[in-house]
Amino acid sequence: MESKAIRIRVSGKVQGVWFRKYTSEEADRLGIRGWVRNEPDGSVLIHAEADPQRLDAFVAWCHSGSPLARVDQVMVEAADPAHHTGFRIQREA
Repeated sequence: MESKAIRIRVSGKVQGVWFRKYTSEEADRLGIRGWVRNEPDGSVLIHAEADPQRLDAFVAWCHSGSPLARVDQVMVEAADPAHHTGFRIQREA
């Protein structure tokens, strides 16, 4: 199946609630490659690469996120594949 890449921006109460850790665990579970990082504006930015079905499941998960998170908005846009081999948590931008 063809792999594609997307950029996901999650807004709400998503910093300081283990969002990046849970995102990394969910990405590993689903076989998603890419990264997650906190942004200066309080959002979380995710670069995700996988087949469309896995990405759909990952985006659906992003709408709830970690147990302590409050997700207000999930924005998804196409991205250029970077051919990541795994998923990692990045330091803030």
